[in-house]
Amino acid sequence: MIRAFLRGNVMVNSMFARACGVDFGTSNSTVGLVRPGPDILLALEADKPTLPSAVFFNADEGSTHFGRDAMAQYLEGYEGRLVRALKSLLGSSLIDATTEVAGQARSFRALLQTFIAELKHRAESAAGRSLDCAVFGRPVFFVDDKPDADRAAEEVLAAIAREVGFSEVSFQFEPIGAAYYYERTLSREELVLVADIGGGTADFSLVRLSPERAKCDERREDLLANGGVHIGGTDFDRALNLAAAMPLFGFGSATKTGASLPSPLFFQLATWHTIPLAYSRPAWADFQQLYRMSAEPAKLDRLARLIDQRGGHWLALRVEDAKIALSDSEETGLLLDEMFPGLSTQLSREGFAAATKDLVDRTAATVAELLRRASVSAEAVDTLFFTGGGSGVMSLRQAIEAVVPHARVCEGDRFGSIGSGLALEAMRRYG
Repeated sequence: MIRAFLRGNVMVNSMFARACGVDFGTSNSTVGLVRPGPDILLALEADKPTLPSAVFFNADEGSTHFGRDAMAQYLEGYEGRLVRALKSLLGSSLIDATTEVAGQARSFRALLQTFIAELKHRAESAAGRSLDCAVFGRPVFFVDDKPDADRAAEEVLAAIAREVGFSEVSFQFEPIGAAYYYERTLSREELVLVADIGGGTADFSLVRLSPERAKCDERREDLLANGGVHIGGTDFDRALNLAAAMPLFGFGSATKTGASLPSPLFFQLATWHTIPLAYSRPAWADFQQLYRMSAEPAKLDRLARLIDQRGGHWLALRVEDAKIALSDSEETGLLLDEMFPGLSTQLSREGFAAATKDLVDRTAATVAELLRRASVSAEAVDTLFFTGGGSGVMSLRQAIEAVVPHARVCEGDRFGSIGSGLALEAMRRYG
């Protein structure tokens, strides 16, 4: 049986699992399928198991591109529209809002469907078979403190999954998927705090794991608590963008009367999933008003060029690269001379920590509250397991580690743990 193949880590036949696990992420997506051989994740772009959650509509050639190819097309300067971080729209009123694509108004919901359909198609091509059943990962909360919106977000994602051809769809919390991935490595029981810091959310699960518990289909008693907050890697991108990049374009500067320049357009350009809205006619009208008000028009001239060149994603990518660099270095440069000759600024890890202190504090408080609700002391946690691309932010890691200072810290595949674990869950549920 395939179940014995997985749990004993020994192949006993050539059967495939009936269902797949889908980790549709804010920044990257994966699909896992239990099958013969050591690999669970399917290759979605060339030989890589991750597909960046990005779509580029090439207006020059009338073509649609996904993942790394989408980003490359955009950066090569083709005329068109790049859309990224669509998952962040689930649960918000923007999901049914429209943006202009190839001269036509298309809803963000339709764009999300386009990406999910491509994700399914690529997974089926890699598996060599149709995939009709799936366990989708979901954050603990799509939307904080709004149960109706959270429920609506899951319903929209489930409806889209069915529309693209999944006949059976169910959900599992993403950190639980990561827990099942980690459990395969254990030789004894552990109380594990899973910290899944993704692109859009920070999710946590406190769960008892062991080789013996892994043999059970019912795991309800092993899960002590779930918690989460709508803070992820893209929020850190935005905070760094606003602190370090947007001031070069007028954010925080003064009006002619000495007041602060209004900020909505800057926030729009610094937030991955709202960048396309900054190119709309209403946004351009807002810019013109800003220009008339500004006491520093040279900075607004840069902003005009950024909008005219549809360079919001270009700038956001450079800020994201700088964020990643600060995980390993105390300082890094933000070089913008490709579009703005001679323009650059220096970033420090200390400055980044200051700009994101509120995000870090709120996330650490979520972990502390999870332990309180579970009536578990910090000293009782054996292991802190990090996963997700956002877990590379040093100040955030340190703050979470400080909540459970005696726990052993380990890390899985930042981008693959959840998809692999969801595949294990899919096999448990559907066979």
